[in-house]
Amino acid sequence: MRMDRMITVVGCHAEGEVGRVITGGVLPPPGKTLFEQKRYLETEADELRRLLLFEPRGGMFVHANLIVPPTQPGVDAGFIIMEPTDYPPMSGSNSMCVVTVLLETGMVEMAEPETRLVLETPGGLIEARAECRNGKCERVTVHNVPSFVSVLDAAVEVAGLGTLSVDIAYGGAFFALVDGPSLGFHFTPDEARDFVEMGETIKAAVAEQHPVVHPENPDIHTVTFTEFTAPVQLDRNGIKTGQNTVVISPGKLDRSPCGTGTSARLAVLHARGQIGTGEPYRSTSIIGSVFHAEIVATAIAGDRPAIVPSLSGRAWITGFHQYTLDPSDPYPQGYTLSDTWYRAL
Repeated sequence: MRMDRMITVVGCHAEGEVGRVITGGVLPPPGKTLFEQKRYLETEADELRRLLLFEPRGGMFVHANLIVPPTQPGVDAGFIIMEPTDYPPMSGSNSMCVVTVLLETGMVEMAEPETRLVLETPGGLIEARAECRNGKCERVTVHNVPSFVSVLDAAVEVAGLGTLSVDIAYGGAFFALVDGPSLGFHFTPDEARDFVEMGETIKAAVAEQHPVVHPENPDIHTVTFTEFTAPVQLDRNGIKTGQNTVVISPGKLDRSPCGTGTSARLAVLHARGQIGTGEPYRSTSIIGSVFHAEIVATAIAGDRPAIVPSLSGRAWITGFHQYTLDPSDPYPQGYTLSDTWYRAL
């Protein structure tokens, strides 16, 4: 067997969302910071993402995380997130997968009943706490990067839908949050394709009509996700609960409650005075999975008031893989087709 590459990947998912973790066969990309390393992969070496995420080795539902040495002192590890069309600065579900893989494979020593880690992402440092028992990482709680509102009640003209009221917020990426029931959605799995088609249309309109830029890093900009939300309700224990579904380009729904999307929603709820610091919140997905969340502190992002969200969920290792590239393979960067990818890339 001839090989140009052999890449070791640990399969994992967090509350339903696939977040594979690259543990071998890839050297750290150049760059003094993780953001610079991310930009290098985007602009100079995107063939790695395409090889692993595009067919025939991947699919539109796949995310991958490249483990790299940290660039700052006092940090346990770094990771760069790869999604079907881009490299987001941060991801809640992917961070849970990374923590689980680091601990359960022994890349970072596990301490029971609790292991604390500091991880570096392109969007900034995050703190993670893993509940561990009998060699298993049972739950991961992540303190996300500061999250904030850019615009409340932004008027957006959307073809075929008219004028929509949209909240724009940052939770590790920029989200356009829109009320789902007002658009006829009931948040059932059979609506997934309709969510995707409408969400991509809304995202494009918001990105064009409401440019946004991170106040501390101008290279983080533009709304990249649409988040459909259902009204917040109290569960039987009196805990505020909100269902959402996030559309990830080029056309899939986040299977988990979306950690960065939940963070953006908490920022909106806090800005409206609808949730306070330390108040528990249950974020639920379209498949019924749950992230337990809360605002652990207030902060400042540049010149904007922000919150520090906490996200708690579970992740499971699903397999161990060695992906190879034969030099005669006619698809070294994979391929996409619009039958499953919504639009081919």
